[in-house]
Amino acid sequence: MKGSEGSPSGPTPEQRGAALDTLADTAGAQAIDELVGMEHSLAAEQLGAVHLALDDEDIAEPDTALSVLRRGLAASPELRRGIGVSIGFAIVVAIGRLMIPILIQQVLDRGFTEGGFNGGFVYTACAIGALVVLGVSQLSRVSYLRLVRAAEAALCGLRVRVFEHIHRLSIAEHTDSRKGVLVARVTSDIETLARFAQWGGVSWIVNSTLIVMTLAVMLAYSWVLAIVVVMAFAPAIPVLRFMQRHQLAAYDAVRNRTSDMLSEVSETVTGIAVVRGYGLEARARGRLRGRIDALYQAHLKAARYFAAMFTIGDIFGSLALGGVTAVAAFRGDELGLGLGQTVAFLFLVQVLLNPVAELSEILDLTQTAVAGWRKVLAVLDVPLDVADPEEADPSSARVLPAGALGLRANDVDFAYRGGDLVLRNVSVEVQPGTRVAIVGETGSGKTTFAKLLCRMADPVRGTMEVGGFSLRDIDGTSRRAAIRLVPQDGFLFDTTIEENVRFGRPDASDTDIDAAFDALGLQWWVDRLPDGLDTVAGERGDNLSVGERQLVALARAQLGRAGLLVLDEATSAVDPETERALSGALDRLASGRTTVSIAHRLSTAQAADLVLVFDQGRLVEQGDHDALVALGGVYSGLYESWIGNTRAAGVDTEEDA
Repeated sequence: MKGSEGSPSGPTPEQRGAALDTLADTAGAQAIDELVGMEHSLAAEQLGAVHLALDDEDIAEPDTALSVLRRGLAASPELRRGIGVSIGFAIVVAIGRLMIPILIQQVLDRGFTEGGFNGGFVYTACAIGALVVLGVSQLSRVSYLRLVRAAEAALCGLRVRVFEHIHRLSIAEHTDSRKGVLVARVTSDIETLARFAQWGGVSWIVNSTLIVMTLAVMLAYSWVLAIVVVMAFAPAIPVLRFMQRHQLAAYDAVRNRTSDMLSEVSETVTGIAVVRGYGLEARARGRLRGRIDALYQAHLKAARYFAAMFTIGDIFGSLALGGVTAVAAFRGDELGLGLGQTVAFLFLVQVLLNPVAELSEILDLTQTAVAGWRKVLAVLDVPLDVADPEEADPSSARVLPAGALGLRANDVDFAYRGGDLVLRNVSVEVQPGTRVAIVGETGSGKTTFAKLLCRMADPVRGTMEVGGFSLRDIDGTSRRAAIRLVPQDGFLFDTTIEENVRFGRPDASDTDIDAAFDALGLQWWVDRLPDGLDTVAGERGDNLSVGERQLVALARAQLGRAGLLVLDEATSAVDPETERALSGALDRLASGRTTVSIAHRLSTAQAADLVLVFDQGRLVEQGDHDALVALGGVYSGLYESWIGNTRAAGVDTEEDA
């Protein structure tokens, strides 16, 4: 957020952090999720994180349109399949179209002679022409259907590949990327390729073939008239080149503004509770209107180039027709041109005009596709920082044992891409079955450390070990089954609670899901739901409260039978009844497992076997609650602050009791 008018430099990250803390204390439960996202963005700013290649402004110097098309075709093997057959069809179609002027020339020269009207020849030629037209029409239809099938298969494959690539990117890539931009890459940017792949691509093939073969037939009729045609169209080449460069830049801007608009819409809709709760409707509408207006202006600029190119075919085509007519009229006898040859040549010029006239629309589609392809390829170009070992050598991948897992961090450093270190020299060892609480101020690195445990990113130095193996060496499927993250927002999909829990183990039966709730002592909560486990959670779980979403997330973790659970602020922003339910469920969930809880509320740390205290990216203290309070260090200060806040709020603490 930029500074206000009264403060040109804007608030410092520290001031913004204090403001967010105040909002978090006063905002309603539905607004907390949005504030957490704002807090993460602030942490990234404080740590010097930079925008990534996923965002529009970070794409390197644009490649040429031809190189982008080459790379796009390389990334879409479905489009290359059967290309030889399509080119063959294009050649046959081009020959069919050229047959008409040739037949007209034959009818005029041989059907109408000094001896009179040769009806048999004329009727035969007309019949052949009719068959050629029908054959070309049918072949064009078949060729188009082939291209459409290939195009849809290519778009499907490309969309799936981009989606999978985005999901495989590390947390370092996702931290500072806008979600709306990523959505645009998978949806609208790929959709821009549809018309090009379905019609633009085949038009390039057919029209290019037609232009070459038409010029060849023209040369056969009269090389002089062919030169006249070439000279008439020659000035169009530099004009088209100039327009192509500027049109490509214009459509690149259109794709950028489209991403900006989708990102703004996504942010506004997702944060609607905050927008309404703090009276930010006018500001939100103003920002969205600005994005929409920018997209409107970008489209207008691109349309100007399209409108200018639309007239090129008419202008230079008229010059070609006029030149051919004049030369044939004044020098036809010298060139040995008869009436039939002259008329046929004029028809050939018209045949040549058709692809030239379509050039503006084809080029418009091509530039739009190139701009979208460039954005999509930029996502695929982002390197995968976290690659599962089985991809390189399946035999080298380790499998984690069942049961509680120990963990160890050895001199771990971590930085988000292009930023300063957010973790420094972190070393700790945790025995299997230990209940661990991680505490620290906002931006201290506790959440980042927890995400390293799930291998959402790899350290820039040092190693993270779980179950005696480096996380880099553990089989991806085994790691995801044995290590589970329960995030604070308890993200749920727009389906039933039962299906949301089943994501923890897709092959689980209904009985297994019931057993998971029973094991956590949550059957009473299920019985209170309107439709039990068939209750629909809603988009992002909006039909449930924050605490209820966390209950579902805990049941999902219970069903997964993980040996290491990472809980991100699992007891924050909930009502007392739900907090008691969560505490009881967490106690049962921790049985037989190692748990690591990110504790913003120090009551969680009081019940932990081991407390890890982070400060400015360093692990500064570790031990149990009583020992750390007696130490009088960072944890003691956090604890005293917490005691003061709870007493000021009128809440009894254990010390008061």
